[in-house]
Amino acid sequence: MPFLELETSLPAGRLPPGLAQELCAAAADILGKPAERVNVTVRSGLPMVLAGSAEPCAQLLVSSIGVVGSAEQNQRHSARFFDFLTAQLGLGPERIVIRFYPLEPWQIGKNRTVMTFL
Repeated sequence: MPFLELETSLPAGRLPPGLAQELCAAAADILGKPAERVNVTVRSGLPMVLAGSAEPCAQLLVSSIGVVGSAEQNQRHSARFFDFLTAQLGLGPERIVIRFYPLEPWQIGKNRTVMTFL
């Protein structure tokens, strides 16, 4: 069950229509998870500083069970997420940062229990 949080200083009007849905589909493909399990939040117009600069930027937080737990996995994911984000947001790769967080099934609550028991 991947969770993606895209935060950007770009105003909402500069984001492509349907960005959250497109990110959901891309994440499902990149992470090898069904789109029905992917959760996406997009926050725009945030005051942000990246690498000491307030120029337009974005950060993507990716957390999931089992698919973001190694440098090798994340190197592959990173390249594909960067391709998606630079194309969709019109930002250079130097203005984007991605953070990966591995999760355990007991850390996600769903249907009144945790994923361990589902």
